[in-house]
Amino acid sequence: MQLIDHHKTSLNYNQYDWGNVVVEDDDGKPASATSLFYHYLVNRGHLSKTEALDEFVELIRQYDTWEWEKNNNQQAQRLNALFFLVSIDEFEETMLERLKSFDHFQFDDFEKKILDMEEGKIKRYIRRKRREIVQTQINDHFAGVVYAESYHSELGNELGKEYPHLDYIAIINMGGKRLGFRTIHDHVDVSEIAGQLGGGGHAKAAGCTLTENAYKLYVSNTFQLEPLREDAKNNRYNLKDCSFGTLYLNRREDHFFIRPNTDSEWTIEKNRMQLAQTFPSFTEAEKFLKRTEACWLTDDDHFVNYLKNEVKKRK
Repeated sequence: MQLIDHHKTSLNYNQYDWGNVVVEDDDGKPASATSLFYHYLVNRGHLSKTEALDEFVELIRQYDTWEWEKNNNQQAQRLNALFFLVSIDEFEETMLERLKSFDHFQFDDFEKKILDMEEGKIKRYIRRKRREIVQTQINDHFAGVVYAESYHSELGNELGKEYPHLDYIAIINMGGKRLGFRTIHDHVDVSEIAGQLGGGGHAKAAGCTLTENAYKLYVSNTFQLEPLREDAKNNRYNLKDCSFGTLYLNRREDHFFIRPNTDSEWTIEKNRMQLAQTFPSFTEAEKFLKRTEACWLTDDDHFVNYLKNEVKKRK
């Protein structure tokens, strides 16, 4: 018997003769179950390496370890999408035949068409979920919490980029009684968060069962919270990291103005009163605001009216 695993939370099994837990390969790349099993079969003469197989396994490895996002490897994401669009039997039969017949791995024209349609469906799903995410602080981290049954990796990735002030995204699947964790940040290891709740996974993607404790933290305690508001899009004047200043608003209709004081210091005005705290960058000032006030970037009309009122008051 041989255990082949790549999760950091399983490293303790290496103390046994049958344990073979490898988190990173010899090149320092995060390992996946597919890449480890592929090398196992090749090293024991059960399978011959080919370029097509190497490419196929690498696409799976990048998706499973989230390297596809860092490398902008859309082929890896599309292969995973195709796996769920067709039956297991059809996927297996098609891939086996293709890997035997071609020198390189590629999608056929029909697969490209259905994958393009699926991408549109994913974008619409994510657009809807953006309006449902709530923000909460759990222990030392700020989390975005959203209910979703589909496209967890894509959703977690896009929400993480939309709300970078959040340390991670918690995705609740009530039907499956599962809780998934995703992060785009290097300073957070969501496998540790999942491990505290009896689960596990990778640094960027992990999960656990929706236990009573997890339910209390992520469902009960957040149920009454209002969803986050998205930053205004397509602004021409109220822009982030602007030397003139940037305007934000919260649900209490408090106004927050971030402006540079010097090249290395940024300040925040709340309703025209400057806060005592200063920040080394615009990013840090915005993170503080979004975490403490759950505010959003106002649109240009609001920004212009705010400035007009400022001018009137100074006359």
